[in-house]
Amino acid sequence: MLKVTKFGGSSLASAEQMKKVGEIIRSDPDRRYIVPSAPGKRYSDDTKVTDMLYSCYDKASEGQDISEDIRRIADRYQEIIDGLGLKLSLDEEFAVIEDYFRRRAGRDYAASRGEYLNGIVLANYLGCRFIDAKEVILFDAHGNFDATLTNDVCRERLRNVVKAVIPGFYGAMPDGSIKTFSRGGSDITGSIISRAVRANVYENWTDVSGCLACDPHIIENPEVIETVTYRELRELSYMGASVLHEDAIFPVRAEGIPINIRNTNRPNDNGTLIVESTVRSPRHVITGIAGRTGFCSVTIDKAMMNSEIGFGRRVLQVFEENEISFEHTPSGIDTFSVLVHQEEFANKEQDVIAGLHRAVNPDNLYLESDLALVAIVGRGMKNARGTAGRLCTALAGAGINIKMIDQGSSELNIIVGVQNEDFRRAIRAIYREFIENDAK
Repeated sequence: MLKVTKFGGSSLASAEQMKKVGEIIRSDPDRRYIVPSAPGKRYSDDTKVTDMLYSCYDKASEGQDISEDIRRIADRYQEIIDGLGLKLSLDEEFAVIEDYFRRRAGRDYAASRGEYLNGIVLANYLGCRFIDAKEVILFDAHGNFDATLTNDVCRERLRNVVKAVIPGFYGAMPDGSIKTFSRGGSDITGSIISRAVRANVYENWTDVSGCLACDPHIIENPEVIETVTYRELRELSYMGASVLHEDAIFPVRAEGIPINIRNTNRPNDNGTLIVESTVRSPRHVITGIAGRTGFCSVTIDKAMMNSEIGFGRRVLQVFEENEISFEHTPSGIDTFSVLVHQEEFANKEQDVIAGLHRAVNPDNLYLESDLALVAIVGRGMKNARGTAGRLCTALAGAGINIKMIDQGSSELNIIVGVQNEDFRRAIRAIYREFIENDAK
C-alpha cells in the first residue's frame, strides 16, 4: 500500500493539532507523502495564517510598515515550534519573505508562504524530507496547470524518496515565480501527488468524519456518507457541499484512485470513501442533499416555440452575449425558463430582456426573483420507484411550493426550485423523508 495524506488548516492550526497529525502518520508506514495546508483557525474568532499573509502583503504594496505584521505571523509559527519542542528557526525564512513582500513579489507568493512554512515545520517534526512544491507542481506560461509535465517531474522526483512533505496550494511558473491554485487548493495538490506516485488511496484529513449527507448548519448531526461516487460528489459540490475542493477529483479519477475523507480529531472513524464506481448498495435512496440560494428565473412564453428550430440556442445566446452563465433550463411546449444567479443578472436584466425580444419575439416574458435550488443526489434513485413523488409529497407536507423541478437523464439527481425563505425548511423536510424515515 502507498498512501498520500493531505491535512487541512484546522488539522495544523496548533502544536496540539500537529501532534495528532504526527501520531496519524507514524501509525501507518504506508502514509509516505504528506501535503500540509497553512495553519487555520485555533478558535472561532482566530485568523487563518493565509488571511494574515494577504493582509500583510497588501500593506506592503501600499508602502506601509509591515514589521509588526511579519512578527505576528512569525509568532504563530514559533508557538507551534515551541509546542512541539523543535530546535528550528524560521528567522531567515521570514527575512526573505519580508524582503519579497516589500519588492511586491505578488499575492500568489504571499499566500503560498503559509503552506511553505508549515511544510518546513512538519517535515522537521516528522524527521523526513521537505520538497518545495514549486519544484514539482508546474504551470505553463499562461498560468494554466501543466498536468502532463507535473506528473512526469513529480513521479521522477519522488521515485526513490521514502517519505516526504510537499506543501499544498502552490507551484511555479516556467520563470520560477509562484502560482497558486484557487483557495482550498491544497486538496488539488494532494490529488496531483497521488496520481504521480500511483497511490492506492488519497487520504484527505479534515475536522469532520467524512462527507455529510446534509449541511450541519441546517440539520444537527447529519449522517456521514459511507461511500460516494465521484459523480455524486461532483453534483453535491456543485450545489454547495464543501468538504473537498471540486477540482481535486479529476487527477485521481484519471487513475481510479479512491479518496478517503478522514477526521484528524477522530482518527478511528472510517470517514467517507470516494470512488469511481461501486457495487455497494447505498444506505438510503439518496446519498446527500445540497443547495444554494440567490437565483432568479427568466420565463419566455411563445406559442408553437417547439416548432422553431434554434429557439433555445437563440435564447441562451442572449445570456452568453451578456456574459451570464445559466444553471438550468426547464421547459414546456410553449415555455422556456432560464435560471441564473440573481446577483449576476440584476445589473444586466434590461439588456437581457431587450435582447430576448429581438432574438425570439416572445408572447410574454416573466421574471421571478429570490429563488433557491435544492438537489437530492444518489445512485440509489435509479432503481427506486416514486422518488420524485416522495420529494414532492415531503415538500407539500411542509407547506412549501415548488417553483420548478428538473431531473437529469442519468437519474443521479433531482433539483427543485423554491423560494429563498423556504430553503432551510425544504432541506429539513427532504432529510426527514429520505434519511430519517428510511432509518426507522
